[in-house]
Amino acid sequence: MAHVFNSSITIGEYKKIMVYSHDSYGLGNIRRMLAICQYLLKSIPNVSILLVSGSPMLQSFRLPKGLDYIKLPCINRSTSGEIAAKYLNTDVNSTLKLRSEIILATAKNYQPDLVLVDKKPSGIQGELDSTINYLKSNLPATKFVLLLRDILDTPQNTIQQWQQEGYYEKVESIYNRVFVVGMPEIFDLSREYQFGSAITAKVRFCGYLRKESGLKNRRTIRQELGIKPDEKLVLVTPGGGEDGYFLINNYLTGLAQNRERYQNEKIRSLIFCGAEMSPEQQYKIHQQAEKYSHVTVLEFTDDLMSYVNTADAVICMCGYNTITEVLQKGKRAIVVPRIKPGQEQLIRAQSLAKAGLIQMIHPEELEPNLLITTLFNSLDQVPHARSITNLNFGGLPTLTNYLAILLFHSLNINRSQYLAIQTA
Repeated sequence: MAHVFNSSITIGEYKKIMVYSHDSYGLGNIRRMLAICQYLLKSIPNVSILLVSGSPMLQSFRLPKGLDYIKLPCINRSTSGEIAAKYLNTDVNSTLKLRSEIILATAKNYQPDLVLVDKKPSGIQGELDSTINYLKSNLPATKFVLLLRDILDTPQNTIQQWQQEGYYEKVESIYNRVFVVGMPEIFDLSREYQFGSAITAKVRFCGYLRKESGLKNRRTIRQELGIKPDEKLVLVTPGGGEDGYFLINNYLTGLAQNRERYQNEKIRSLIFCGAEMSPEQQYKIHQQAEKYSHVTVLEFTDDLMSYVNTADAVICMCGYNTITEVLQKGKRAIVVPRIKPGQEQLIRAQSLAKAGLIQMIHPEELEPNLLITTLFNSLDQVPHARSITNLNFGGLPTLTNYLAILLFHSLNINRSQYLAIQTA
């Protein structure tokens, strides 16, 4: 059972957390890290958080008091895994050098008590190394925490990358803890990626992240979309959207092939293209959707949970954030996972489908009629609450407790206060 940090314990000086989120692709990393930052600020007194990120959408999110950010030049990753500068007309090495120097300058001036690193122990192509070396030499009390989602990639690809990048040695020598926002029952990351005893001893599985309820209730959204009481809402979302056209195009084409049944079933559709979908592809989707009075197309929302909660079924990929939000609400889910450049989403989708929590369509098998037929069959079934009862969604409070212990343990507090943090 997850515990909530005892906010009655107050320490005079502020503790400073620096969060690194590289964000080379999609919105998943930044949404996950912002959810963690917001929960930390709500739960732990006297904490200040500075987020360092390359997300192109960071400015679109609401930031609470106590959280600010440093924006890094954007890096893009192709389906083959190659990286390049996303917007600047500079070569990738110059861009990475600039990013590295910005991160180091941030650490020198901010002087963090704890550094929380998302996924890559050395950052993209080692851009964190100079910062790590500086803090280890000049601020040896600074704690280092690596945050990993439930699944990174196939064991073969992940082990090869960790060996090539020297990640095993880095985590063993530098990092105090490795927190995994997932469950070993779904995917035992330590075993699958051959962490070894020294790193495994640092690993703590926290459970999946339960997101806060959306800003709007079901009634409000249904009224805004003009949904009648007897109509069902299908939400279609490809996450960031950079590679989401294939999914949405199949859905709209499927509607054309099943127009009569779609109308008889009294279905309304809400499609989010994703902020990173190209304007040309968004234009094509709007043209397709104009044929249907019951289809609404929007670009982006920073309040996806409200729409997930309102939907009767969700068609999506299998990124960590989207699928955990869908499962948290116990929604019918038809999932088409991304399989390039990594197979993280495919592994997650297969694991969840095996557990009976979602319906998965492999992208190589996806075609319009199959997608719509699967949707109709899903809507005919009674939704179940297995996702809530079978999955641990205590990730935020558990992670917060672990971070609070690391932060406060570095202070000269008495034993009773320290024990109170551990047992709160």
